[in-house]
Amino acid sequence: MKYASEEKEGPAAEQTAGPAASAPEQSEQAGRRAAGSGHPAAPHDEQQGTRNKVARSILDHGPSTAAELALRLELTQAAVRRHLDALAAEGVVEPREKRVYGTRGRGRPARAFALTDCGRDAFDQAYDQLATDALRWIAQSAGGGEKGEAAVAAFARARLAAQAEGYRKEVEAAEPQARTEALAKALTADGYAATARSAPNPQLGEQLCQHHCPVAHVAEQYPQLCEAETEVFSRLLGTHVQRLATIAHGDGVCTTFVPKAGAGKAAHRTPRTTKTTTASASTAGRNPA
Repeated sequence: MKYASEEKEGPAAEQTAGPAASAPEQSEQAGRRAAGSGHPAAPHDEQQGTRNKVARSILDHGPSTAAELALRLELTQAAVRRHLDALAAEGVVEPREKRVYGTRGRGRPARAFALTDCGRDAFDQAYDQLATDALRWIAQSAGGGEKGEAAVAAFARARLAAQAEGYRKEVEAAEPQARTEALAKALTADGYAATARSAPNPQLGEQLCQHHCPVAHVAEQYPQLCEAETEVFSRLLGTHVQRLATIAHGDGVCTTFVPKAGAGKAAHRTPRTTKTTTASASTAGRNPA
């Protein structure tokens, strides 16, 4: 293919590190596996691998022109421009006017390409570790033990307070029977990939499911984050809710049971004439699944 003659990669093009769990890196790994097995890597994998190197070079050296990248990676400028166009279309890089110090020459200034916030997020970040360290410091500063746990819980509630106000507008604008769905949509807009669905027994209530949790790794050590979130759901929906599962504890989905209004009272009004009826009444609000 055309790329094969243009993209001659040398030692300088070797990548020491790349985006953690990003699509470009996975494609490059697939290419290496194919090479190790005696099968040539697909052209698409090769292109993705080179794009990953272009992005990494910009991360390491700052905003760069196509000429600078071509020299650095031992590629032709035409090949680099194609990769930059693809990265820009994906929102990984953006062009900007190259800053010139001193007297500017004639002609249009060269365009430099810089990583966008999305592009930077694809590389290794230490946000989880930073958050964990901060919560540990809060707990220790409060004296550790129960006082430390209470301080972390207070922080978790304060953190969610402003976030909850945005959700409140969406929930209160919805009809009572559609408020769980409204909360799910608001959570999805914040990156939680949430849905609302009927519980196994639809007469008792429904389930709010979060298929993604941005703070799952931190919540493994500090469950106060999950507890504060559950409290917020309860206040927003105006009923006692029950957290059945969390991603932080190893479950596939964060699941919260939301009882229907009056479901518990109806269960308790049911005559307890048989053992089955009694069992149903006593567990209606505790274990809907």
